[in-house]
Amino acid sequence: MEKGMIIVLNGVSSSGKSTLAKEITKLLPDFFVFSGDDYDLVIERMEDRENQRLIPIETEYFYYRNVAMFSDRGVNLILDQILHDPLTLHNFYKTLNSYPILLVGVHCPVKELKRREQSRGDRRIGQAIFQLDFVHQQEIYDVEVNTYTNSMIECVKEIVDRLENNTPLLGFQKSFKKLESSTITIK
Repeated sequence: MEKGMIIVLNGVSSSGKSTLAKEITKLLPDFFVFSGDDYDLVIERMEDRENQRLIPIETEYFYYRNVAMFSDRGVNLILDQILHDPLTLHNFYKTLNSYPILLVGVHCPVKELKRREQSRGDRRIGQAIFQLDFVHQQEIYDVEVNTYTNSMIECVKEIVDRLENNTPLLGFQKSFKKLESSTITIK
């Protein structure tokens, strides 16, 4: 069985990943959104956080292995996530190293990130700005979109066009090699 394609939307909080993921499924109905935030809810329901009865393994460990299981069965996924720290990077690159991945950088200007955080009301103000210190610092993307300067449909078309052209998808592998040679430790 051929592995399912994985479109990875990487960007800071409030950059537009969730909206973009939903819009992509309108042009690619054989893809399913698998959000890191939604997966966190699965783990949260399993735990008893009030009594500090927590699963002693990082959520990303399980998340990326679930992504691999879906892909192994031919299911195409859109990951709405944030590559935000060395442990997440480790789990992402080590687990998905042999999978077909379109690595997408989702960008938005700082001023707009602040506005979106305030208007949403469900985010910690300043979270996106804090994440910019780490997100997009080591990735080499197959395609990059800006959800502020371009409409969602323009961003979606860029992603779909990149997926459908015959140029090899090398962003994941190049990013992994860059990371392995950097000062960030992934074991």
